[in-house]
Amino acid sequence: MFTVYAIKSKEKNYIYVGLTSNLKKRIARHQNGYETTTKFYRPFDIIYLDFFPSRVEAREEEKYLKSGCGKEFLKQIISSGGGTVDTQG
Repeated sequence: MFTVYAIKSKEKNYIYVGLTSNLKKRIARHQNGYETTTKFYRPFDIIYLDFFPSRVEAREEEKYLKSGCGKEFLKQIISSGGGTVDTQG
């Protein structure tokens, strides 16, 4: 199982889209500054999650969300006030 996710910086205007087979570990790496791409934008809220049985399908969704149309879709989620996911359980 693969997860496509989008995280938004709580303090800056920054959205990151990625895919992983271990969501909990990957989000922790972002939150703790272990990812060079996102470390200067911490902390994050998860604004989007979707699950796929194969990496190929997940990669297609990730590519869409990184496109102009996909970024607009994510911005609409944010502006509607929805999308934040509680990962504390």
